[in-house]
Amino acid sequence: MALNSNPVAPHRSARWRLARLLLTSLLLGACATRPGHPGAAPRGDLRLDSETVARMRYAGLVRGTGTAVSSTTLAVGATLALATPVVLAVYHHNRDKVLELQESLAECARMAEHRVNSDHFGDRPPTREECGEELEVDGCAEPITRAMLLGRQKHDLALACARDVLTRLWPAPFSIEQRYRYYRASKIVATISREKEQQLIEQRCTEDLWGSIKPDIVLHSDYNLLQAAIIIDLKFPCPPSKPPTWRRYGPKSAYPNSTQGEVYKKALGGEVVLLTPDGYY
Repeated sequence: MALNSNPVAPHRSARWRLARLLLTSLLLGACATRPGHPGAAPRGDLRLDSETVARMRYAGLVRGTGTAVSSTTLAVGATLALATPVVLAVYHHNRDKVLELQESLAECARMAEHRVNSDHFGDRPPTREECGEELEVDGCAEPITRAMLLGRQKHDLALACARDVLTRLWPAPFSIEQRYRYYRASKIVATISREKEQQLIEQRCTEDLWGSIKPDIVLHSDYNLLQAAIIIDLKFPCPPSKPPTWRRYGPKSAYPNSTQGEVYKKALGGEVVLLTPDGYY
């Protein structure tokens, strides 16, 4: 894929030129492979291949259409969605650092969306009909749709990328796909090891994990890994035109009529944010 080489017109303002330089530098560093972070739990052997890394090095990478990153990307970053008081404190109130982190994580979501859609559909996103198609049944006799399978693949890519970004840019511990037991009545939270989680899933599907929660990304401000500075959940709407929403728990769940975000916030504190290929919500 060739780098978009359109020159900056001489009449463009200095601010716009600086913004383009900033965005390009963020994309160049977004997913460089780095060793693990002391606060992060391992996630298998996921690695970004050379093609993925190469794609992420180009500012021309977009959401499966092949067009250049638009100025709306900068507008999203300018809102500083991750600039909560705790996050700002971790960065000693350096908003440029927050913006760098925010844009780098957003690029992980855009990369995953583009890569998986490109592999399955070429230069177009999936249709509503394709998203809703049932492809298989899991071990608990639940149907799995194409949207679910695409979402899993995109999550894997985006979270592998996010691990590298956070290792470089987040100066405190973080957790990726950590499962917690949350006892709402007593307001007690406890972690579940990955080994125990897998054992329970293999033995009895997921019934023994009833009431547990598993956020995608938790940024901690210190080494209290039961307290969040901010919680980020990745969403890959299928089709892309579908608005992103927090999943709402059903009436027979441990948290009837509550959303994932509401439960995450009550359990771990901190703010909750949705991250999609189109930005933060």
